[in-house]
Amino acid sequence: MDAPAHDTTTIRLRPRVPEPPQGRDRVRWWGPGLLWAMSAVGSGSILFTPRVGSEYGYELLWLLWGVALLMWVMIREAGRFAVLTGRTLLDGFSTLPGPRNWVLWFVFIPQLLAAVVGVGGLAALVGSALAGVLPGGIVLWSLLTLAASTATVVSGGYRAVSRAALVLALVLVAIAVVAAATVFPAVGDFGGGLVPGAPAEVDVPFVLPWIGTILAGSMGVIWYSYWAATRGYGGGAASLGEGEIDEEHPDEEVAPAGERGPRFDGWLRTMSNTALLGVLTGTLIITSFLVLGAELLGPEGIVPDGVEVATELTRLLSEVWGRTGFWLMTVAIVVALGGSVLANQDGWSRSFADITLLLPLEGHEEGGDDQAERDGPRLLRWMTSWRPESMGPRLALKILYALVIAGLLPAIVVVVVQDPVAIMSVSGIVATLHTPFIVFATLSLNRRLPEVGRPGPVVQGALGLAGLFYTVFAGFWFADLLGVIG
Repeated sequence: MDAPAHDTTTIRLRPRVPEPPQGRDRVRWWGPGLLWAMSAVGSGSILFTPRVGSEYGYELLWLLWGVALLMWVMIREAGRFAVLTGRTLLDGFSTLPGPRNWVLWFVFIPQLLAAVVGVGGLAALVGSALAGVLPGGIVLWSLLTLAASTATVVSGGYRAVSRAALVLALVLVAIAVVAAATVFPAVGDFGGGLVPGAPAEVDVPFVLPWIGTILAGSMGVIWYSYWAATRGYGGGAASLGEGEIDEEHPDEEVAPAGERGPRFDGWLRTMSNTALLGVLTGTLIITSFLVLGAELLGPEGIVPDGVEVATELTRLLSEVWGRTGFWLMTVAIVVALGGSVLANQDGWSRSFADITLLLPLEGHEEGGDDQAERDGPRLLRWMTSWRPESMGPRLALKILYALVIAGLLPAIVVVVVQDPVAIMSVSGIVATLHTPFIVFATLSLNRRLPEVGRPGPVVQGALGLAGLFYTVFAGFWFADLLGVIG
C-alpha cells in the first residue's frame, strides 16, 4: 500500500504505469546505458588505465572488474527511484530527514565547481590530443570541442545527445577492442589477473587515482537516473517538463493501480539490463586500454605522465599497424574524451536545473516547475526570464547551465590554465567526497520505498558494500593527499 501524502517515512509510487517494452523493442531503450558509458570512460581510461597496465600488467584486473560490478549496483539502484515514483533522484534526496534541502545544498555547491573544472579538463584533453596531430594549439581545439558539444546539448536535447553517444560508443568499442585484440596476451596471463591479490610492491598513491576514475564518478551515478527518466522508463518523470520527455505513453497503455506490480517489475528489469549494458560497454573499453598499456607500454618500460599516455600509445600502436594504427588510436582517444565532454555537459546541466527548481519548494510532494518559478526567489525568475512561452522553466535552466557552467566557464579555465591534469585534479576531490555520500543517500531513500518496489536484502547489502568501499577509498585518497601515505 502506498504511503499517505503526509507520511515522511515512505515514498508514494506513481499511480499509473505503462506497459514495459518487450522482446526486441527493448533495444530502443538502450540509450541511457550507452550515454552513461560515454560519460564514464573519459579521463580514467586515457590517463590512468594504461599506466596501471604498464606498471602491473594484469595483476589488478580483478579490482577493475570488481569495481565495475559495484558500479552496476550503484547506478541501477539510482534509477530505481525514478522508475517507481516518477520523480527524480534529487527530488527524492530532498525528502531525507534533516534540515530542509541539506542534501541538495551539499551536492549543488561543490558540484558547480566540479562541473566547471571537470568539463574544462576533459575538453583540454581533447584539445591536447588533436593539437598533437593537427595544426592549431591546445586552446583552439579545446574551445572548438566545447563549442560543438555545447551546441549539441543546447539545441538537440536528450534525443540528439543520446544518438551522438550511441555513434561514439560504437566507434570507440570497435577501435579499442580491435586494437587490444591485436596485441592480446596469452589467455592464461590475462585470466590470472582475475584472481584477487596485490602486486608484490604496490605503489598506493600511484593506484589510487585510477581506482577513483574507474567508470563514473559521484554525479555519474545520479545522471543515469535522469537519463532513464527522460527516456521515459516507467512512464518518465512528470517534473522533467516539456521538451525533455523522450517517450510519450498513450493513455490506453496505462494500467490502473491494481495492476502496477508486474509492470513495475518489467520496467525495473529493463532499467537494470540497460545499466548492465552501460557498465559492460565501459568495462570493455577500459579493459582494452589496460591491455594496450600492458602489452605496448609495459615491455618498453614506459610509464608516461598525464597527456603523454595518449602520445605514447599512439606511437607504439603505429609500430604495429603503421599509419592506420596511429590514426585509429587518435580517433579512439578523441572519441572517448569528446564523448565524455558531451555526456558530462548534459548530465551536469540537467542535474543543476532540477536542484534549482527543487530548492524553493517545501515538502516536495506537490508543486512543480511552474510553482517553483512563481514562488521562488527573484534570482530564479531572472534566470528564466528570457525563455519563450513555449519553453518550460526546467528546459530554460538546463540550457542556461549548459551555456554558462558547462560551456563558458570551462572555456575560461582552459584558456587560463591549459593543463588538463591540473584542471581535472580539482574535480577528483569533489567526486571522492561525494561518491560514498550519494551511495548511502540512495540506499536510505530506496529503503523508504513501499514494499512492492523496495530492494531486497541482497541488493541493499550490495549497495551498502559499494558505499563502504568508496568510503575506505576516500580515506586512503585524502591520506595520500595529506602526505600520510607514500
